[in-house]
Amino acid sequence: MDFWTFETGATGWGNGELQNYTNGENVEVIDGKLVITAELVNNNYEPGSYTSARMITAGKKEFQYGRMEISAKLPSGVGIWPAIWMLGSNFGGVGWPACGEMDIMEYVGYEPNTVYATVHTPSGFGGGGNGNSITVETCEEEFHIYGMDWTADSLTFWVDTQDNVVHIYAPEVKTPENWPFDQPAFFILNVAVGGSWGGAQGIDNSIFPQSMEVDYVRVYQETGKSHAE
Repeated sequence: MDFWTFETGATGWGNGELQNYTNGENVEVIDGKLVITAELVNNNYEPGSYTSARMITAGKKEFQYGRMEISAKLPSGVGIWPAIWMLGSNFGGVGWPACGEMDIMEYVGYEPNTVYATVHTPSGFGGGGNGNSITVETCEEEFHIYGMDWTADSLTFWVDTQDNVVHIYAPEVKTPENWPFDQPAFFILNVAVGGSWGGAQGIDNSIFPQSMEVDYVRVYQETGKSHAE
């Protein structure tokens, strides 16, 4: 946990989410696996009705290019919205989406077994992000590897093997508007509840608690393998 910081708060995170992110209370390490658990506080369906966790490596472990691999098992149920993603390290200076966002894995519980990979840039963000999805039948029951190959030319997202491609993002002519990915970025792991996408079909309060389990986060670069565990 040396490379991770808890981001806390109850701001809705720009997406109308309803969870409060706590300072570690919703995280455990069990049998060597990181477990992020979203919990029910009350049945009011309002901000603060749930608690969860959001963990970042900003300022501690940041990467530019490489192969990112995260082994994870996803939570389930209508209203849950887990994500494994990266933001440009200049986020604090230029804001979003100018910093660039790489969503390695994003999941909404009302679409079981459908895993998304999406890129957000100034030229396309939010609902206009550039991405695709893939069916992973056992994503809630088993660990799968969610991967991204990041080079100076392209972002390739995949599940389990590099041949099982979800999405490739490679603008032929790169500009700051469509390619802010020539700088370091940091990891984010979080489990949201509700919000503009996760809560688009409501929230089933009977599902809680719900956890995303992470076995490892690994980055392979030319100089070798780096862990952000």
